[in-house]
Amino acid sequence: MAAFSSLTDRLSNAFRHLKSKGKLSEADIDGTIREIRRALLDADVALDVVRSFTARIRERALGEEVSQALNPAQQVVKIVDEELTGVLGAGVDRPLNFAKKPPTVIMLAGLQGAGKTTLAGKLGYWLKDAGHTPLLVAADLQRPNAVTQLQVVGERAGVPVYAPEKGVQANGGDSVSSPGLTTGDPVKVATDSLSLARTKLYDTVVIDTAGRLGVDETLMKQARDIRDAVHPDEILFVIDAMVGQDAVQTAKAFDEGVDFTGVVLSKLDGDARGGAALSVASVTGKPILFASTGEGLKDFEIFHPDRMASRILDMGDILTLIEQAQHQFDEDEARKAASKISQGTFGLDDFMDQLQQVRKLGSMKSLLGMIPGMAQHRKELEQFDEKEIDRTEAIIRSMTPAERREPSILDGSRRARIAYGSGTTVSAVNSLLQRFEQAAKMMKRMAGKGGMATGIPGLSGSSGVKRGGKKNKKKGSRSGNPMKREAEEKALRDRLAKRGESSSDGSAFAKKPQNPALPAGLQEALEQGGMPDLPPNLGGGLSGLLG
Repeated sequence: MAAFSSLTDRLSNAFRHLKSKGKLSEADIDGTIREIRRALLDADVALDVVRSFTARIRERALGEEVSQALNPAQQVVKIVDEELTGVLGAGVDRPLNFAKKPPTVIMLAGLQGAGKTTLAGKLGYWLKDAGHTPLLVAADLQRPNAVTQLQVVGERAGVPVYAPEKGVQANGGDSVSSPGLTTGDPVKVATDSLSLARTKLYDTVVIDTAGRLGVDETLMKQARDIRDAVHPDEILFVIDAMVGQDAVQTAKAFDEGVDFTGVVLSKLDGDARGGAALSVASVTGKPILFASTGEGLKDFEIFHPDRMASRILDMGDILTLIEQAQHQFDEDEARKAASKISQGTFGLDDFMDQLQQVRKLGSMKSLLGMIPGMAQHRKELEQFDEKEIDRTEAIIRSMTPAERREPSILDGSRRARIAYGSGTTVSAVNSLLQRFEQAAKMMKRMAGKGGMATGIPGLSGSSGVKRGGKKNKKKGSRSGNPMKREAEEKALRDRLAKRGESSSDGSAFAKKPQNPALPAGLQEALEQGGMPDLPPNLGGGLSGLLG
């Protein structure tokens, strides 16, 4: 969450000095709370919310639950996590209220520029994906091109749009068609849309209403008139996460004016401080139902207060990652892939299918950002090249079917041909093949031992130690028997000679390959065990792409 990145960094720094403390004194706790208070105020969290938040943390931190804890520093982090979850709306993690008798009416309200029209398309796409038949209604007749924008967004989402007002503009006394300006009664548009929904059997109606640059009585009267005419089941207040302290006052005004039932946070991918959005649930007492995390139609998710608190505290969001994987991955394809892995017939075509399924989950930066502890590698994440999957696909598609099934037949000339055909280099082809070999081995171990952690360095226990407790024999050890030692040295010379020959045609490398698009710092973090237990398809695809 880019909007909370600064807050995440400040809170992480506040906890860092506690790790070396075996027992926390009152001065240690006061110092930590002082840093937390500064971090929240710098993030534009409302002052009243900051005061009550830090007071509760101090009261609990000085209590017995920390003084009797085995690790007081971790207990303080746990307290902050629980209190932050409470600020975001603990206990109000609820779904949308659907009408017992369709259609369900959802009205969007908010200031101009908050992202209501784009959000209407995302909500329509989400409802359609959930098995509903939504209808988008263009009732914003105030902003130029608002109707056209909703029509474009609806077309992209594959959701029908009811837009009876095409737009007219007076020109020398004559009315001429214009896509920019619209006239008409938004209340009538909203009521007519319900008749259409009942006739065409749409079960959900999403009404996009007009906004203003600021709160005024004209805006509120129009919103109330639409509300009283259609009696919506949900009134969602859309708030820009990048707005400062004014967001709290705006939320109060809309709560008093239209009495909204839920909040939607938009533009969470922005680089503003975004802390004011944390205050809305606490100030209004209304739950945050959804969050918009990007420009794409799929960048829209249900808001879970506990998971958002974990993201802000850099503890990751593995549950959301797994839910996305389970939703996008095909179970039949997963079974086929698991069967091929166990039989040793997993080829490059299957490897590409895995990467394409990972792509369905969204941006790689977003996926990696859900892994705990990745905030400290934010700079490396920003440098990650999202086009790596495209290059990987191009390389694999430049191979013949036989080469995809048996990568071992790829000699130097074949690799040069593949590099030319895919518009890449021979080193990129070599790196891909080595990453594929490593991923195949890892996934085979995972299938055989039943755990993702067994195939990822840093998660399978102490490196270099077998289960029996004995250390692995060093590769460079020499036998005490002269004849045996001579045979070992001869075998070593033969291996080195073969490696030199294969390196000359680019088929082997002594150095461990790395993803050229993955910064070294992030590569090291993943090799040290930064990736947790994930579903097999997701883990295999990520590990194959990252190396």
